[in-house]
Amino acid sequence: MKTLIPDLIARFDAVRARVSEADRALLAALADDAAAAAAASAPHWDFDQPGHRVEEALCAAFGTRLSDDHRRAMIAHYALDLPARIAAERLPQASLELYPEWIGRMADFLTEAANPYERDFWAKDVRLSLALSVPGARTQMIDLSSPMGPGQVLRHAREGWGWSVIPAYAAAQAWKPWLEVHTESRELSDFNEAGWDRAWATAAEILKTRPEMAGMLGSSWFYDPPLEQISPRLAYLRLNPLKHGAFMVHQGPGEIHTERAATSSPTRKALIEEGQYSARSWIVAWPRAALIRWAEARKASPDVKAA
Repeated sequence: MKTLIPDLIARFDAVRARVSEADRALLAALADDAAAAAAASAPHWDFDQPGHRVEEALCAAFGTRLSDDHRRAMIAHYALDLPARIAAERLPQASLELYPEWIGRMADFLTEAANPYERDFWAKDVRLSLALSVPGARTQMIDLSSPMGPGQVLRHAREGWGWSVIPAYAAAQAWKPWLEVHTESRELSDFNEAGWDRAWATAAEILKTRPEMAGMLGSSWFYDPPLEQISPRLAYLRLNPLKHGAFMVHQGPGEIHTERAATSSPTRKALIEEGQYSARSWIVAWPRAALIRWAEARKASPDVKAA
């Protein structure tokens, strides 16, 4: 994608025009420093860090006048420069071909969504507009740098979840940066086995050009092993990577995991309310060599070619 189409440029300009000319000039003046701070924080384990950095810059500039119109105008400002940011990342076609839809959805959201600007959406839009995260499929986005430190692996082993994770961590050279996958809840059409396969395959294509990276990981309650019995339709999320060389690291329970696990399933909600299930978050880590090997085999499959 070398340039945005005129319609997208007009729509992003219209979002920027919701704030005054003086405020647009102030946004433009602080945008580069805020983007640099966001990029510096992007490899942090906390997905929200880039959004926090841009929010801090906006708060410093506008104080109590800061509104969601300013936030949307900042995302639109960054989106207008997105083609240059995409080009700098040297992304594979598997990711590039998804951008027209993702940018179009961003323009729709900035134009149509009501206040308040939900924090999760803000975090994702900052990352996407600065090319800190990139499209992996229609529903999944991929962070271009994420850590997996040894501390959580050792904790996994000490707490009785298994010692085999330690040699797996070492073999993957997992102290290196990882790609990390996230779900975009504003577009769930690819939250299925084919969509997740596409996201993992896109990650493999990215990894081929980034030998410094360890692989791709995901972190969520929906990798929790008991879901194989409770919600068997979700079992592929964990089992497919594990069948082809991934390993898992236990992270633990948490209120946010329980809340999310209960939201979309009456069965899980009932088990949680009855005290029969407590959602736990797990990391699924798919090392680069194994992931690329799986992706190459998938690419050669007649079923994938037919699709």
